[in-house]
Amino acid sequence: MINNFDYIVVGAGSSGCVLANRLSADGKKSVCLLEAGPPDWNPFIHIPAGFIKTLVNPNVNWLFKAEPSWGTDGRIIDIPRGKTLGGSSSINGMVFNRGQNLDFDTWAQKGNKGWSYSDLLPYFKKYEKRYGVYDETYRGTKGELPITDLEYRDPLCEAFIKGAIENGIPLNKDYNGEFQEGVSYVQRNTRGRFRVSAAKAFLNPAKSRSNLQIITNAFVTKITFKNKTATGVEYFKGGRRGEKVNLLANKEVILSSGVIKSPHLLHMSGIGPAEDLQKIGIDVVHDLKGVGMNLRDHFAPRLTARAKNVETINEKARGIKLLREIGKYVIGKQSIVNLSPTLVYCFWHSNEEIKNHDLQMTFTPASYKEGVQSTLDTEPGFTVTAWQQRPESLGWIKSKNNDPFDSPIIQPNYLDAEEDKRVVVAGLKLSRRLMNSKALSNYFDYEVYPGIEKESDEELLQVARERGTTTYHQMGTCRMGPKSDPTAVVDHNLKIYGLKNIRVVDASIMPTMLSANLHSGATLIGEKGSDLVLGNEPIDPILLNY
Repeated sequence: MINNFDYIVVGAGSSGCVLANRLSADGKKSVCLLEAGPPDWNPFIHIPAGFIKTLVNPNVNWLFKAEPSWGTDGRIIDIPRGKTLGGSSSINGMVFNRGQNLDFDTWAQKGNKGWSYSDLLPYFKKYEKRYGVYDETYRGTKGELPITDLEYRDPLCEAFIKGAIENGIPLNKDYNGEFQEGVSYVQRNTRGRFRVSAAKAFLNPAKSRSNLQIITNAFVTKITFKNKTATGVEYFKGGRRGEKVNLLANKEVILSSGVIKSPHLLHMSGIGPAEDLQKIGIDVVHDLKGVGMNLRDHFAPRLTARAKNVETINEKARGIKLLREIGKYVIGKQSIVNLSPTLVYCFWHSNEEIKNHDLQMTFTPASYKEGVQSTLDTEPGFTVTAWQQRPESLGWIKSKNNDPFDSPIIQPNYLDAEEDKRVVVAGLKLSRRLMNSKALSNYFDYEVYPGIEKESDEELLQVARERGTTTYHQMGTCRMGPKSDPTAVVDHNLKIYGLKNIRVVDASIMPTMLSANLHSGATLIGEKGSDLVLGNEPIDPILLNY
């Protein structure tokens, strides 16, 4: 076995798969991609509706838990993260959402050169293979990642969209184009009947290259250093009881382990807040305050209603009806088996005077037990969900001890900021208004949760605390920022401050939250990060023939 590589990439998620592809493309540089989980052989990964199974499967999911807090009314929140080839792109809802142009301009304005929207648009276009309605000014069509429009049509979805339009929200057929605001069916990373994860899009075409080695079930426990220069990694094949292996990196170690595991691995390697590391018996290699700080997440309460005069996914997902849906899926017909957890997206604002497009809403013609997206209700229902696009509440990730096999402590601090409280209440009010639209009236029976008796701002805030949960969009724990930023971990080239031959390239480097699901942004970071590692000149948008 070869133990020496030019580049070692730790983590085969949305960013890591792109890195493995791009860094090995010329055939000259040796690349090793390490993934803690198994190959992506589980069939539920590839079937869109299989997300219900992978959300709770420990074989392909880290199944992290967030600590209780005031914002969750003392509840522990599940934090699913992918643990297989493709990472979270193999277990997520498949929705493709870039975010607003302003999000990236904000990154640049915070001192991160090369990360404005105009800088990054060519990278989005490079990896996109857009089908359906698009404007070539904003969308790419020759990349590896397919982006398709949801073809499934449902009377409840049609009524919700009409109801949104009744309420002044315009139809927007491409929320990843010139502007985001509006309502439409979702865009997804699917091709035909199947999910297209980062592994399927970027890793499968590259895996036969002789200069790329992919090692699964490789639990990395430490990055090795010599005089603050990264020299390689230590991993255990198959877990705690497996064989210990050391790999050397001639050029760089690249962390793409995600928002939770990247800071955790840095902690285990002696990189982070010195005082915290010393308390748990870790020798400090480099005191870096921001490692594990700046955690943000989208936090969403879900409103549910009973439906009438229509059949919902709840009934179709049981007994003979489910067998019929499976049969339709197999022969390529419209079926619930080919659905994501969200069918309709709606972007709007919480304040008519400000109009800063700070709300994201989703609609699905299904409802879940106690708002959990892994068990459907037995009665007909539908769900409207709303969350603040740019949360201000800051959380953190800390290592509980010096055992790399123990999960870290995760505290998102949901609803800690006053603005987050205001916007989540505004989102609940708008969700209720859309649920009670004229267009939906023929199908709306009654509000199940929270119930019409909950009306005041205080009551609705308590509703959010009691039933709100993650939308699986954690970011920021290895934040990118200028050296003057006391909590920045990496510079605009994604190099860790104070260290050599090591970078972080994943969603943990995001300085602020995107108005989006984060798979598209993490893929972008892998694309841009690959050029930074290779020392390539930024893509000139004029030269891109897209």
